[in-house]
Amino acid sequence: MSEPLIRKNVTSLYEQIASLLRDEALSGVFDPSGKLPSEANLMARFDVSRVTVRLALKKLEDERVVERKQGKGTYVAGRKVRHALDALRSFHDSLLMQGLQPTMRLLDKEVIPIPQELKDRFGRDVSHCTFMRRLHCVEGEPIAVGASYLPQAVADLPWEEAQAQPNYSILRKLDGQGVARADVAIGVQLADSALAHMLHVKIGSALLVMTRTSCFANGDCCDYSVFHIRPERYEFVASCTFNTSAPE
Repeated sequence: MSEPLIRKNVTSLYEQIASLLRDEALSGVFDPSGKLPSEANLMARFDVSRVTVRLALKKLEDERVVERKQGKGTYVAGRKVRHALDALRSFHDSLLMQGLQPTMRLLDKEVIPIPQELKDRFGRDVSHCTFMRRLHCVEGEPIAVGASYLPQAVADLPWEEAQAQPNYSILRKLDGQGVARADVAIGVQLADSALAHMLHVKIGSALLVMTRTSCFANGDCCDYSVFHIRPERYEFVASCTFNTSAPE
């Protein structure tokens, strides 16, 4: 059913459509990804030509309400993926929880000696670990690179399974319980040539860096991961409750 536009109004059709889409964008109708319907869907919705739809989208783009990505569609400008810091879930699962369609591409999986700077985290009696690096994408667009140091037993996992499952799901299979605690730190780093190439950004671009140390219930470190994240579509959030009974 087409939208009830006033077709004899002095305001042109494309301006009416732009106004309706602007209101929807600003009110959060297009959460969680912020992606607007396709041009074809908008043509059917408003019963107008493709030219009219493109004029409406161009107006919103000029107003910086939306951003158009070649071959990917139109998105609400500034719409960000949110990662809750007060919930214990994997990077991949945090994307799934928002109704997105994330994918992971496994770039590396190998057994290596534990780096000297991580020996205290994994224990001095542990000599080797499994290093895995993945590229995380949302709707085919690179959003983060994650480098993880995991227990050596993870290396026995077939490549296809390691690519499809997030770290926390893999670790749950090792001890039957999974991660019980994680410490997270957030920082910033400039993209070197390798990161810039993988994330499709310019060398020297600012990236968010999330460093996560996860432990089993017995206190053993089971996952030390560093994620380099494109910041323009990603933000970290945490919920806090004020304790009125606490002394000032």
